[in-house]
Amino acid sequence: MTAPDAPTDPTALPWLARRSVRSLWPVAGALAGGVLLLDSLHGPFGALFSLGAGAAGLWLLGSSRRPVAPPLPRSSEAWIERCQAVLDSFERLEQEPEPTAAQQQRQRQLDDLRQRQQRGHLDLALVGTELPSQALQPTLVAACRAPLPLKLHWTHPLPAYSPDWQWPLLFRQCDLLVFCLALPLKAVDLRWLEALPEGQAVWLLVDGGAEPATSLRLNWNPACPAGLSRDLAPLAEQLRRSGPQQLELTQRRCLEALHATWQLELEALRRQHWQQLLQRTQWTVAAGVVVAPLPSLDLLVLAAANGLMLQEMARLWDCPWSLEQLQAAATELGKAALTLGVVEWSSQALASLVKLHGATWLVGSALQALSAAYLTRVVGRAMADYLALASGVPEQELASLLQRQAPLLVARAAEQEKLDWGLFLKQGRSWLSQQTLLPAA
Repeated sequence: MTAPDAPTDPTALPWLARRSVRSLWPVAGALAGGVLLLDSLHGPFGALFSLGAGAAGLWLLGSSRRPVAPPLPRSSEAWIERCQAVLDSFERLEQEPEPTAAQQQRQRQLDDLRQRQQRGHLDLALVGTELPSQALQPTLVAACRAPLPLKLHWTHPLPAYSPDWQWPLLFRQCDLLVFCLALPLKAVDLRWLEALPEGQAVWLLVDGGAEPATSLRLNWNPACPAGLSRDLAPLAEQLRRSGPQQLELTQRRCLEALHATWQLELEALRRQHWQQLLQRTQWTVAAGVVVAPLPSLDLLVLAAANGLMLQEMARLWDCPWSLEQLQAAATELGKAALTLGVVEWSSQALASLVKLHGATWLVGSALQALSAAYLTRVVGRAMADYLALASGVPEQELASLLQRQAPLLVARAAEQEKLDWGLFLKQGRSWLSQQTLLPAA
């Protein structure tokens, strides 16, 4: 699947048509002066100005195209296709000749939900920490009077404590839950109600004596089963109106929940591959910055290496965006990194490492190289978070999502990278030592 082009601003082309070459001379002059200035600068300020000018250039020349997220499925059949695509991603990333045990389990879960597509009855469960006598089952089924066949699940009461407060799969796949409550409300009942799956339809069956029923609440008297038909009339009316549609709603909810669970597992696997990619890219960027004859060319090396990284990341996250769209997102994150002072902080922190190093020929470029490597780590981590976050976000919300989330993603990425600062310094020393030995070799 390919990503459609994002809407183009209708005022952009007339503006470009009216823009004369003469009006571009101030920008060109500023960039040319910046190049001459950067060629004469060395050390921390040279690195800072170089990376800052690079971000400014990307901002000036950046594309107006924005990443486009695939739309969320609107039917259970489309959700099945989306889940199957996740299974294919697992197979591609796990790179095993035969399906793993976990992959076989996932396939069984999807096959079970496929079979439920043919379901022609409603699943209703009576749940709660205290349940009435099972002798009321025939009366309750008769009182519901659903247009579709009704299958009532009446199992053991919910436990008074659970380590994860996760509802059993049987209940999560029901079309409707009827939660039995005895007043006064207990804390355990409230805890189970808070843990209900998102989108799960539930009615409260409250032993409230003669009080009238309200929306999503049924008052009943277990001691008087003869009045159960009257007490459950609102529930029967809902089943009559929305029973057939509820089958589709339940199927979509279960598939979406399964997809979300798999996405968490797939994200962990993607991060493992991404970590290896990032390790390679950061030192490729650093080495390119060192060997570039002019500081103004460092940006070309940085953009080329990060472009390859972005394309690899797009393949990891099954992202249909073009390289231009990926670079547009990375540019937003890079600008946020400069605004938050990530480059300045890293330059100051890395200065001590360069000063302690004995290779005087590296002093002029080592700080710039290590800063570029660190910025690659921060922006790469933020981009990975954004690709995970943007998966399934509607197209019309994606651009505003990036603008809102870019500072937060970069700040969080910078904090996470600071936790590994000692490891990065150790890797930096090792890389500097290797660069020192290269001329002699």
